[in-house]
Amino acid sequence: MKKLCFYLLTCLFIVLFSACEDPDSSPKALLNVILVDSPAQWDSVFVEIEGVDIDVLVQGRETQAQTFYLEYKSGNKRIKVSELVGGTQLLLGRNELPIGQITNATIILGDNHSMFIGEKRYDLELSDPDDNRVSLPTSITLEQGISYDIILDIDLERSIVQTSETPLVYGLDPNFKLVEGKGLVELEGNLKPTSLYPALYMWSATDTFSTHSNTSGKYLFKVPMDKYTLYFDPKNERYQDTTFILDLTADRDSVLKDITFKVKP
Repeated sequence: MKKLCFYLLTCLFIVLFSACEDPDSSPKALLNVILVDSPAQWDSVFVEIEGVDIDVLVQGRETQAQTFYLEYKSGNKRIKVSELVGGTQLLLGRNELPIGQITNATIILGDNHSMFIGEKRYDLELSDPDDNRVSLPTSITLEQGISYDIILDIDLERSIVQTSETPLVYGLDPNFKLVEGKGLVELEGNLKPTSLYPALYMWSATDTFSTHSNTSGKYLFKVPMDKYTLYFDPKNERYQDTTFILDLTADRDSVLKDITFKVKP
């Protein structure tokens, strides 16, 4: 009888211990997916984004990728992407993922996109209405206990296309760039006059980045360490453009002096 009672108590202890255990105690890394915007001439641009699929080759399961859906958890998934400049960014999704290697990020778009030129609204239909997914191959190794940022940069200048002149119709051919946040340096500054809507471009021997300033004239780049050419385009024929050569190979952020566009002689 004593042996039977001991056996029953042992079984009960095992059941209770198992129920309290974390159902998934495997090592994890934290992933943040961040949206920013590149320059465009449009006044306001709204893009509907449902979320992002992240493909991971989980450590120990290299032959089989797993997909993790990071939903953009907002009641209104229409994002005013034209405001994501000057350091303003939007957290699209965040989740803990198993350690391994991210091989791809797929942006899942909705079907409600539009823009304004002055007071005039234009609906933007996807260039391929049957394909609302933008695939961005990458290679990011996830290690246990580390937080990672993935920056999705939408280039509106390339994404918005005129499909008809009479009547005037525009469409959306989404163009995104994926940049890993780790190892980036920041370059910021201010441009004047703030009434302009300039485009800013940085390029190295291997890559090109772009942005524009906000209503206060502030701009911000997040780029890998490298040597760059920085080009300011005022997008106004009355003003001169400006070009700089920058060495950003040191692991530190940089701030440029305020720059004022000069009027052409």
